[in-house]
Amino acid sequence: MRIEIWSDVVCPWCYIGKRRFERALSAFDARDDVEVVYRSFELDPHAPAERADLLTGHLAGKYGVDLTQAQAMQDRVTSLAAVEGLTYRLDLARTARTFDAHRVLHLARKQGVQPAMKERLLRGYFSEGAWVADPDVLVRLAVDVGLLEVDVRDVLSSDAHGAEVRADEQEAAALGIQGVPFFVVDRRLAVSGAQPTEVFTQLLEQGWSRRQVA
Repeated sequence: MRIEIWSDVVCPWCYIGKRRFERALSAFDARDDVEVVYRSFELDPHAPAERADLLTGHLAGKYGVDLTQAQAMQDRVTSLAAVEGLTYRLDLARTARTFDAHRVLHLARKQGVQPAMKERLLRGYFSEGAWVADPDVLVRLAVDVGLLEVDVRDVLSSDAHGAEVRADEQEAAALGIQGVPFFVVDRRLAVSGAQPTEVFTQLLEQGWSRRQVA
């Protein structure tokens, strides 16, 4: 059974949803027969590569609120993340163009370490203040999960895997995906958002049942 997850590496709800999904998967009897594939989705595909403003100011401008309200938004999601065992340091986070990060994720999938790469990017951005638009940062995080520096730099200095990123995004549009995280089971069932673990458990069970009678 294949689970495809459209998400971005700077999406706070994507990390929370990932943890809740992983909890459901770890308790699923057929978990060894489940393949998880991360698909590309850019929350802000037009973000400038050199933008370096902190997240609070960016949110205030994006949603038309003051800094106090933007901080309250961050505090709420930080508290929810903590319930899932995640440490968010949004005071360190800088908004970033994520196209290159998604290209590295496609390299990681090709080399069999995509789940680890996804986790490293999320932890780097949300817990460590890593600026995931910086090629050197992407190289460092990729090396942490076993990718070779030369391979990562070859990707980042070329247009490698760019077509795969765009293909994922075109598929998202075709499927009507407007927000992430978005979970698709065998292209038959889907759930949107960082749902409670119980919802992901039901999704896995329903997907498996349909697979058995197909």
